[in-house]
Amino acid sequence: MALMLVLGGIPGTPIKLTVPFAAESAGPTFNTLADIDGTPVIQIDGGDIDETSGSLDMTTVSVRTNMTMGQALGRWLFSHDTLVPIGQILPQNMTDEELKQHNEATFVASEAAATVAAMKHLGEPTKVIVHDVMDGTAASGALNAGDVITAVDGEDVSEPQQVQDKVRTKKPGDKVTVTYLRGEDGEKDAELTLGANPEDKELPLLGITMTSEPAGDINVTYNLNDVGGPSAGMIFSLAVIDKLSPGELNGGRNVAGTGTINEDGTVGPIGGITHKIEGARDGGAELFLAPEKNCAEARKVDSGDMVVAKVGTLDDAISAMHAFSSGQPVETCEAS
Repeated sequence: MALMLVLGGIPGTPIKLTVPFAAESAGPTFNTLADIDGTPVIQIDGGDIDETSGSLDMTTVSVRTNMTMGQALGRWLFSHDTLVPIGQILPQNMTDEELKQHNEATFVASEAAATVAAMKHLGEPTKVIVHDVMDGTAASGALNAGDVITAVDGEDVSEPQQVQDKVRTKKPGDKVTVTYLRGEDGEKDAELTLGANPEDKELPLLGITMTSEPAGDINVTYNLNDVGGPSAGMIFSLAVIDKLSPGELNGGRNVAGTGTINEDGTVGPIGGITHKIEGARDGGAELFLAPEKNCAEARKVDSGDMVVAKVGTLDDAISAMHAFSSGQPVETCEAS
């Protein structure tokens, strides 16, 4: 979720009227199998789309910033909000433009990983697409949005993570050769000198954000960029798989969840798990898919009649939904 932080104060003085804390609470849920404002949350073109039912809800956390001391104390005393240091929510020491670029890169990387993980599960090949090129970086003037990266230093790549891994073996100032396709021009090579990552000067920076698409005729578009972020990755993957495979992954039941997704299908932990469980429970979910590394926090929440399943991989999540819909035991966060 993209956030803007504005700290107020008394003009002409260093006195701040706001506190460096944010208040977290349960946010809205979005059914990734459904439409929003007439547009599919996840739109798939060029594939054989299967009918779905029930829900696969992406859960969110609402974040309140720019609070006075009185407002912060009020949220702490009279609501179920959690107060956390702003540094846990927003990257520090960034300009508004840098924060915008950071959030966009996070969203795009999460969506790309979700697509790759889903395609791997379905046995479909993928390709790497340049989503955007940052001004003043190694790739600026050499690569364009829409280019297909086929190799790095002569080694074939088909996933964004492969490109990142190859670049990260180098240092700022090193050269890298990127092979790419642009339109009908055929493959071309660009020899680039890597810059330094502004967040860590010792890390190399190519200067592109990447997404992934199926290498065939299928095209996946995610239409919740402003509220997606990395924690939507697992649910995005599951929704893509559900739409492109026979039957219903959720068994037609109401399922919610959260968790990052790696291209290999590993589900990672996220922040705000307690509020996401509360939001899913209040939204009528029957089953909640929780990252196994968040289980200690998840056990602290009253989930009501909703079952909270422990998942470590995409396959774990699919197995949990199958077990739940067929009345079989589900490995939960209560399990030892």
